[in-house]
Amino acid sequence: MSSLAEALARPRARSARLVADVTTVVAGSLVIAGLAQISIKLPFTPVPITGQTLGVLLVGTSFGWLRGGLALALYLAEIAIGLPFAAESQGGLAQLTLSTPSGGFLWGFLAASLLMGWLANQGWDRSLRSSISVVLLGSVVIYLFGLPWLHASPAFQEFLGHPPSLHETLEAGLYPFVVGDLLKLLAAACALPLAWRLLGRHQGA
Repeated sequence: MSSLAEALARPRARSARLVADVTTVVAGSLVIAGLAQISIKLPFTPVPITGQTLGVLLVGTSFGWLRGGLALALYLAEIAIGLPFAAESQGGLAQLTLSTPSGGFLWGFLAASLLMGWLANQGWDRSLRSSISVVLLGSVVIYLFGLPWLHASPAFQEFLGHPPSLHETLEAGLYPFVVGDLLKLLAAACALPLAWRLLGRHQGA
């Protein structure tokens, strides 16, 4: 099955298709970079609340696994070369290493986009129930990368002043984000099948 982004733009010529694919990938990386700047820093954790997770859920799912994966890979590359595209306008290769406590979440974005995009290519983004499953699985993958990374980060240990316990890691990297992530999850899960429905009406008109 095609992804939502592919269904929205189907140029027939190979050159036009290539231009559309490149434009889509670049635009996806910039959307996530823009949402990353919506950032709230909390005093008890080095991990800020940002809007970029919503961008990852939408881009990763609506673009399909290949375009979504490329968009997230480009986003990480943009950060690595020093563009201020990470949260709080940060950039540089250090953002993707253990020297940054939230770096694992960035790598989790890439893994989640591949999984969500693959599931979307199987048609899981066409209904509300299956869309919720897709973005929920993507969110779980993000935390599976982010939380162990945070726990192992020397910068997090320095932030606390001692080696973190599991409870302290969850307090800093999971609990403050649950409500916000649930809202992002529901927003993405509702938007995807709605977009497919509107597309179907447009094509049937």
